[in-house]
Amino acid sequence: MALNKPFNRGPRLPFKKKEAEHNINQFIRAQEVRLVGDNVEQGIFSLRDALAIAQEQELDLVEISPNAVPPVCKVTDYNKFIYEQKKKLKEIKSNAKQTVIKEIRFGPNTDDHDFEFKLKHAIKFLEAGEKVRAYVHFKGRAIVYKEQGEILLLRFAQALEDVGKVEQLPKLEGKRMFLTLAPKAAKK
Repeated sequence: MALNKPFNRGPRLPFKKKEAEHNINQFIRAQEVRLVGDNVEQGIFSLRDALAIAQEQELDLVEISPNAVPPVCKVTDYNKFIYEQKKKLKEIKSNAKQTVIKEIRFGPNTDDHDFEFKLKHAIKFLEAGEKVRAYVHFKGRAIVYKEQGEILLLRFAQALEDVGKVEQLPKLEGKRMFLTLAPKAAKK
């Protein structure tokens, strides 16, 4: 027996708007504020006077530094203010340099030819400004050769001392022994 009623999910909640990141206009709690902005006489004003100045210019009063005494408020268009903040944040993120770590894997019994081949790659990485993490992976009972692995990593670091500096000496973590190298600072 099927009912021809639509499925009831309960009362629909209205879409909740994201709360403003800053106190604006009538949401500012302080009695006195330090006023800044374009076309505004800077100084300390009562909240009522500051709101009047903002309303006169058909702009918003935005609290930009609530912890200051008295709080700093700017007369500006709030949407434009938020847009400029996001733009600055995006620019800062794009200018931040990402550190890339390239990994090079060895076995405890790596031959000289393989060692030289991986050494050439490490030189390219370091010259490109990237960090190199070389590690010796011990499979099964190969862990008994950890001294060989350490010697191999130290030889690797010594071969790269012209282009890189050791950030972390060989360290055994589980079945891997790591060595981290960073590029030497470019000469100015």
